[in-house]
Amino acid sequence: MKQRPLAILAVAVAIGATSAFGQAPAVPPNKSGYSPYPQQTHPNRVFFGDTHVHTSWSWDAGMIGNTLGPEEAYRFARGETVTSSTGQKVRLARPLDVLVVADHSDGLGVSAMVAESNEAILGHALGRQLVEYVKAGKGDAAYDSWRAATQKGENPLMNDKAIIGSAWHRITAAAEKFNEPGRFTALIGYEWTSNVQGRNLHRNVLYRDGKDKADQMVPFTAPGDAVDPEELWKWMAGYEQKTGGRVFAIPHNGNLSNGLMFDDVTLTSKRPLDRDYAARRARWEPLYEVTQMKGTGEAHPLLSPRDEFASFELWDRGALGSGEAKSPDMLPREYAREALKRGMAYEAKLGANPFRFGMIGSSDAHTSLATTQEDNFFGKVVALEPTADPIRFDEIVAGRIPNPEGRNNRMLARETSASGLAAVWSRDNTR
Repeated sequence: MKQRPLAILAVAVAIGATSAFGQAPAVPPNKSGYSPYPQQTHPNRVFFGDTHVHTSWSWDAGMIGNTLGPEEAYRFARGETVTSSTGQKVRLARPLDVLVVADHSDGLGVSAMVAESNEAILGHALGRQLVEYVKAGKGDAAYDSWRAATQKGENPLMNDKAIIGSAWHRITAAAEKFNEPGRFTALIGYEWTSNVQGRNLHRNVLYRDGKDKADQMVPFTAPGDAVDPEELWKWMAGYEQKTGGRVFAIPHNGNLSNGLMFDDVTLTSKRPLDRDYAARRARWEPLYEVTQMKGTGEAHPLLSPRDEFASFELWDRGALGSGEAKSPDMLPREYAREALKRGMAYEAKLGANPFRFGMIGSSDAHTSLATTQEDNFFGKVVALEPTADPIRFDEIVAGRIPNPEGRNNRMLARETSASGLAAVWSRDNTR
C-alpha cells in the first residue's frame, strides 16, 4: 500500500535563532572551533506520523466491524503486514515515524470488552444486551442499541470510570510495547468527543509522557465530565500539576462545528473572549488538525473568493450529528485561515491571541490503519474498505439526521478524504 498523502501540513518548532538548515552558524574566525555543530540544538530532522487513529477500542469503530486493536495499529504504522477487519493483507510501502492511537475516551474500550464478554460489561443491563447481540452476529443491532441509549441519556457505559480506567491501562501498555526511541514513537493519547447539540468540538489529547504518568488519571470524557473545552483545559492543568507530565490538545473539524470552534464568545457563559481565555487556549491548544477524512478546514470560497484552491475537500453542508444546515454567518468561526486573521485582531485588542496555532493533518481512520493515499484509497471505516458493495460510495458518513427544512446536509462515503499526515521537526524520533 503506497503512502503518499494528498495534503501534508508541517509544524515547525523554533528553538532560538538558527542558521540555514544544515549549515554552521556564522562565527568570528578567532572564536570558531574545529566543529561548531555540537552547540546546535535546533530541530533538524522531520518525522511523519498520524495523530488520529481509532481502533476497535472506540465504540464507533469496534461496534461497526473493526476487530483490530491498538497493537495491530502500531504494527501497521511501523511497516508490518497485518490482516484488516475485512480479511485483506495490508502493509504500508513506507512506514510512519509516529503514531497516536486516539480512541474516544467516552465509552473507551467498551466495544472490545463486549467482544470479550468481559465481566465488567456484563455487570450492566445494556452491556449484557450488547454481548447477546454480538454473540448472535447482530453487530448492527448492538450499535443501534448503543446509540439509542446514548441519545436518551441512559448509557452508563459511556462514563464508567472503572471500565475506562481498565481499558486505558491496556492501551497505554500497548504504547509502551511498541515505542522504540530513535526508530518509532508511540505517543499516548485519546480523543475527547464533545458534541454540543451535534456540533463538533472534538479534541485529541496527546501526552509527552509514558505509562507511569499517563495512568495516574483516567481520561476526561464529554458526557460524564464536561463538554466545554475550558473544563478540559482545567483537567489538563490538573494532570500536569499532579504528575509533572506534559499534555496538549489538538482541536479538529471546525468545519463541522457550525460556528462554535472559533467562536467570539465562550461556550458555556457566552462571555466575549478576554485575555485570560486567549492565553489559556493558546497554552493548551498549540496545534489544529486542519485536514482529515471529514474534509479540509483551512479556507472556504465565501471567505477567500480569490483563492482557486479554497474549495478543496469541503464538508460544508451541516454539523456532524444534527440536522442543522450550514449558514454563511457560521463560516468565519469555522475555518483556520479566517481564525488566524481574527486571532491577530484579538492580540492587538487583548494582548493575547486565542487562535495562535500550527497546522497538521491526520487521518481520523476508524479501521486501525493509518492509510492516506488518494489514488489507493483504503477507506476510513471498515464498511468502506475495498469491496464491490455500493456502500463504499453511497454510505451516509455525516448528516444522518435530516434537515427539517429539507436542505441537503448529507456527506457520502465517496466524499471522504484520504489524507492527511502530520510532519514535525525534532532532533530525535522520541516522545
